[in-house]
Amino acid sequence: MSASVAPVKAVAKDKSIEKKRIHYPFWFGGSASCFAACVTHPLDLVKVRLQTQHHGGPRRNMLQMFVHVFQNDGIRGLYRGLSASLLRQLTYSTTRFGVYEELKEVFTSARSKPSFATLVAMASTSGFLGGLAGNPADVLNVRMQHDAALPPAERRNYKNAVEGLVRMARDEGMASLWKGVWPNSIRAVLMTASQLASYDIFKRLLLEHTTLKDNLTTHFSASFMAGFVATTICSPVDVIKTRVMSAKESKNILVLLTEVTKNEGWTWMFRGWVPSFIRLGPHTIATFLFLEQHKKIYRRTKGLE
Repeated sequence: MSASVAPVKAVAKDKSIEKKRIHYPFWFGGSASCFAACVTHPLDLVKVRLQTQHHGGPRRNMLQMFVHVFQNDGIRGLYRGLSASLLRQLTYSTTRFGVYEELKEVFTSARSKPSFATLVAMASTSGFLGGLAGNPADVLNVRMQHDAALPPAERRNYKNAVEGLVRMARDEGMASLWKGVWPNSIRAVLMTASQLASYDIFKRLLLEHTTLKDNLTTHFSASFMAGFVATTICSPVDVIKTRVMSAKESKNILVLLTEVTKNEGWTWMFRGWVPSFIRLGPHTIATFLFLEQHKKIYRRTKGLE
């Protein structure tokens, strides 16, 4: 009798655990990323300007570039291209976060959690799809941030994201919207794998091996470490992506790599790492904090706490 009761209790327990699994809206990741982008956009703009400095011209560090942009363009200059950045998050981040969470639901059961390798594979897949979905807005974002650094005669002067996309398609053809799509997609794979998967792993380790609970301190710590990992892994691809997207003429990636290495040495791979981390670290932290709050509010409004 007792032997038959145990399996019944185990099944009942499994069912209760399954009931507690919550399906969050697909758009939560994109929404959280938009909030984070509003906070960190000036740092992203400075990073792009540092990565696109012409070799042989005056070399500015992060602080000097920040002051230069502020003196020349004011506060509005630091938020140049914000509409394109928000559009990018609505396409790129909504896709990668949404697909990742859907895949996690499929591969997570009441008895086991996905391994690190499985999380990386899921994040890589969602990152690649996000890179494809967000490429047009990403090209536009880089162009709008870099525009003020160009001579007046060479500036594109896009008014906003929608007008920019229309002009790109009309003046340069639809192919211009997919400029740099492969380095961008590779970066998206590396970014998502190193950011989302590492956040889940760091969060799991903190909860299992420390006295921390599932609260703001844990979310902050895990996202900070995830931001450090993501910045380091993505730096080389990020530099190349920025150079390709901001270039006036199309160049083969191998040719571009050869020229950059010849002119600047191997240090180009981590050019702008500090502003990248200063931008991506807070952005990663803000994104996951906003995302966790999205989920908390959703559970509270649905009575699922």
